[in-house]
Amino acid sequence: MELDLTGNSALVTASSSGLGKASATALVREGANVVINGRDEDALAAAKAEIEEVAEGTVVAQPGDLTEKDDIEALVQRAVDEFGGLDHLVTSAGGPPSGPFMETTDDDWYQAFDLLVMSVVRLVREAADPLAADGGGTIVNITSRSVKEAIDGLVLSNSVRMSVIGLEKTLSRELAPEVRVNAVLPGPHETSRIEELVEQGVEHGQYESYEQGLEERSSSIPVGRLGDPMELGDTVAYLSSDRSGYINGISVPIDGGNGKSNL
Repeated sequence: MELDLTGNSALVTASSSGLGKASATALVREGANVVINGRDEDALAAAKAEIEEVAEGTVVAQPGDLTEKDDIEALVQRAVDEFGGLDHLVTSAGGPPSGPFMETTDDDWYQAFDLLVMSVVRLVREAADPLAADGGGTIVNITSRSVKEAIDGLVLSNSVRMSVIGLEKTLSRELAPEVRVNAVLPGPHETSRIEELVEQGVEHGQYESYEQGLEERSSSIPVGRLGDPMELGDTVAYLSSDRSGYINGISVPIDGGNGKSNL
């Protein structure tokens, strides 16, 4: 399916690795011009080079910390300056630390909220006007399936990410019809985040070994495997395109059928 994204402009945050990078890759493969972002400039440069190998559009790297307001303002401005406007915003962020409730501190909660929620608030605040201009645009929030079902050991993600979904649904009405807003809820994918969570599970005694942790994370998925990040990236590109023009205010689980929620 042709998504007709050639010449569109997009900003994808936390896109030097993982699901953010996959989303940026999917967009540039469809011809969009994309600003990618990360805190580690070396990792960001490596991601830019990798994405450019398949790019039909232009890739621009802008370092920045999503917990810093000035960095967020610079990110949006870079996209507008480079491409003359902004058509699509994809918000992604690294996950907060795992662990049980009684081991989390006040600082853990504040940092998780700042990273996961306030980054989206500030990004949308900065990007709303450019997105609404020249025929309108889209926002896709990458969150987690934990907003539908609490995941053991992820109290911060289970709790804080819910705020992003409430914001997404509100924005889908307040910014319409110029801007459509949707979310994707990834389950387990083959990313460095999964490696990190499994290693933390070993440290907390949840798994005896890394291999056992990886096997357990795959065993409950009905399709029998972890997700390929590009499968999520392709969904993000679709939701950013006019092909999904009547889809607004929804949250799409991408988890291989792993979730047990009816809704």
